[in-house]
Amino acid sequence: MRVLIADKLAPLVAGRLQDLGCEVHSEPGLDPSALTARLRALDPNVLVVRSTKVSEADLAAAPALALVIRAGAGVNTIALEAASARGIYVTNCPGKNACAVAELTIGHLVNLDRRIADNVAAAREGRWDKKAFSAARGLNGRVLAILGMGAIGREVASRAQALGMRVRAWSRSLDEATARALGVERCETPEAAAEGADALSVHLALTPETRGRVGESIFMALKPGAYFVNTARSEVVDHRALARALDERGLRAGLDVFEAEPAEGTGALADALAAHPSVYGTHHIGASTQEATDAVGEEVVRIVDAYARGALIPNCVNLADRTEATHVLVVRHADRVGVLAGVLAILREAGMNVQEMQNILFSGGDAAIARIGVIGEPSPEALALIQRAAHVFDASVGPKGA
Repeated sequence: MRVLIADKLAPLVAGRLQDLGCEVHSEPGLDPSALTARLRALDPNVLVVRSTKVSEADLAAAPALALVIRAGAGVNTIALEAASARGIYVTNCPGKNACAVAELTIGHLVNLDRRIADNVAAAREGRWDKKAFSAARGLNGRVLAILGMGAIGREVASRAQALGMRVRAWSRSLDEATARALGVERCETPEAAAEGADALSVHLALTPETRGRVGESIFMALKPGAYFVNTARSEVVDHRALARALDERGLRAGLDVFEAEPAEGTGALADALAAHPSVYGTHHIGASTQEATDAVGEEVVRIVDAYARGALIPNCVNLADRTEATHVLVVRHADRVGVLAGVLAILREAGMNVQEMQNILFSGGDAAIARIGVIGEPSPEALALIQRAAHVFDASVGPKGA
C-alpha cells in the first residue's frame, strides 16, 4: 500500500507506517501544482496532509487513492464533495491538539490581563514602567464565555476553572447534563454567553452557519474592556466588528489566526488587526507543540492501520448518515467462496439496488450472517431463489428499522 505524506508530521509516522507494511513517500512542502503531478505519478492509496489543500483535480489525478487523512481537526481544506463522489474516505484527527490549543488560549488570557508581551518589549527597550503595567484586573472570579464546547473548549474550561474563573458556555451540542458535569453554565445563544462576560474565547468549527457568527451582537454584549481570544478560525469572526469593539469599547484581543496569513511559514502579514495596539497576535501556533504533533501522528497511524485491515475507518467525515434503503435482507450462510456473489447476482437480475451491506463471521469460521440494505422489497420469487441458493441456510426480508 502506497502512502504519500505531503506535509511535515511527527518523525514517528513514517517508521510506524513502514512497520505496517506500507510503502511510504514523505514529501512535505509540495506546492499545489506539484502535488497534483506527484499524485498522478505515484498514484498512492493514501494521502496524508496537514495544511496542504486537496483539490478535486488532486483527487482525480490518483485513481488508486482511497483515503485522505487530514492530520488536524478540520477538513475545510479538502474537496469533500469530490472525494465522496469518487468513493474516497476523508478522515481527520479531532481532539488530538486540544491540550496544545487550550494552553495557548490560557496564555493569551493571562497576557491580555497582565500585558506580558508589552512588559517584555518595554524591558528590552530599557524602559521601566511598573505603575502602568501594574494595572491588571486579575482573572480569579471573572466570567469567561466559551463558544464551542468540543474537545478544545472543554480543555479551556477546565484550565480556566483552575484559575478561579466562572465559565459560561454555548455550543449546539451542549445539553444541561453535560454542562453540569463540566461545571459550566449552559447558555441558549452565543449572545447570552457573552452578556456581561469579562472574557470570551472562540472554539467553533468553520461551517456555513458559523462563518462571521462572532460579530457586533456578541462584542456589544461583552463587558466594556473585556478580553477576546480566537485560537479557532479567523473566518468565524467579523473582523470589522472586532476592530470597532477594540476602538469603541476598549476590548483587548489575543488572536492566533488572521484573515491574511502568509501561505508559507514565513512572510509578510498584511492584516490591519495584527498592528492594532490592543491586539496581541501569535503566528497560528495553537496546535504546534511536540505533544500535539506526536498525538496527531499516532492517530494517523491508527487510521491507516484500520484501513489496511479492512476495519471501520476512524473519524470518517464523509459517509452518509442515512441511505435510501427501505428493506433489509438477512442471509444466514456458510462461509464459502461465491455465496454472497450469488445473492448479489439474484438481486441484480431483480433490478434491486444495494445501498448497505454487512457480513459478520461466527466463531469457528464456518458460518456468517449478511445484512443487505436494498431499495424496495425483493419479490417473493427473488427471495425464494436466494433461500434455495447453495450454502444459504435461510433468508428473510423486512422493512428497515422494523
